[in-house]
Amino acid sequence: MFLSVFDMFKVGVGPSSSHTMGPMVAAARFLDLMRASPFHFAGLRASLHGSLAFTGVGHATDRAVILGLAGFVPETYDAEAAETALAEIGATGTVTPEVLGRLNFAPANDLIFDYDRALPGHANGMILMATDAQGDVTLSETYYSVGGGFVLTEAELAAGKDTDDGAPVPYPFKSAAEMLQMCRETGRTVAELKRANEGTRRSPEALKSGVARIWEVMNGCIDRGLENDGILPGGLKVRRRAKKIHDALQAERGLNLTPPHTINDWMSAYAMAVNEENAAGGQVVTAPTNGAAGVVPAVVRYYLDHVPGASQARVEDFLLTAAAIGGLVKYNASISGAEAGCQAEVGSASAMAAAGLCAVMGGTPEQVENAAEIALEHHLGMTCDPVKGLVQVPCIERNGLGAIKAVSAASLALRGDGAHMVPLDACIETMRQTGHDMHEKYKETSLGGLAVNVPNC
Repeated sequence: MFLSVFDMFKVGVGPSSSHTMGPMVAAARFLDLMRASPFHFAGLRASLHGSLAFTGVGHATDRAVILGLAGFVPETYDAEAAETALAEIGATGTVTPEVLGRLNFAPANDLIFDYDRALPGHANGMILMATDAQGDVTLSETYYSVGGGFVLTEAELAAGKDTDDGAPVPYPFKSAAEMLQMCRETGRTVAELKRANEGTRRSPEALKSGVARIWEVMNGCIDRGLENDGILPGGLKVRRRAKKIHDALQAERGLNLTPPHTINDWMSAYAMAVNEENAAGGQVVTAPTNGAAGVVPAVVRYYLDHVPGASQARVEDFLLTAAAIGGLVKYNASISGAEAGCQAEVGSASAMAAAGLCAVMGGTPEQVENAAEIALEHHLGMTCDPVKGLVQVPCIERNGLGAIKAVSAASLALRGDGAHMVPLDACIETMRQTGHDMHEKYKETSLGGLAVNVPNC
């Protein structure tokens, strides 16, 4: 089993990796399918199902599909160009993807939110169709956005193709137990195992520059979030708070009467800054999802800015360790809120961040595994119930608390020797079972929980 650090951490666009990035990626894949087809096409249609239908408007799924069919992709997304394209598509009822020419696509008629029919493979399902001059469907594909920006066709999902099936890796661990055994046998850290595996796909220089780019985007997102204020889009009229909190914290610096627990406010400000940027549709890094994008960068920033002796050179080890844990969660359970609730998103992110922090603070592989387990265990059962389908309430604050839990988990693990009652593998399996048993209304449908008990207008 191999999931790259660049699979777990993708540069993309908000507000959702599963509901915004995934559908945009699916649309790009469908355009490639059309380009490879011998048929001539005249138009496009799309239908959204399950969670993509119920919370699609709040997650900008409709915009993502429209722009994806127009040729936009998350990695190179240009917000200004996107707005221009949307206006043109609305006025003409057509899109002009590269090579395929002008195609009929009037979103009001050709993009359907199907609330009645869930697709069997996953809660985040969509069907993309190409039509001929008579309007008959001549090409169709079903896609599932399975979390974290990962997209699978119906056939790929049925075949279980959600990991890299390329060249073999030297350390193909599929469980935390296997990972720890390989660490013991080789004397390597989790980050070193991960680095060796990544070496089968890219050069050391490419890995270093790629991971540095991930942190650059993460850190830039924090900085933008700490500088911007105002009201977030979507209709809830949620006010950005990260800047105000950060300004107050900076003003208090050096005061002898500042209580020790104020460090939690710093972590929350960093995490909330990211998720406010995400809610505004800005550039973020999935970590492992957009809804949980603030946790890992907040803990890295906490480490660099507040931990004595912290080193920028250790950020690569932090992110490689975090990616190893995230890969285990994705492979053995889920990182999708629509599949398993927010335990799969913020819970997974907190486990990843706890492991990364523990590693760069000198933790053994056993302590790293323990840190991840503590963080994930104390998110078990967390529902995904976004008010009005927006990635704002409770999502933004939840990232702050996820970061705080991650730091606490790493600290507890470092105080021990790595021996503990509940193995990480057992915790991941418990999360999977809990997600399976969780009622659908608590899994990113906005049909239960805070979404129905808080006025959303």
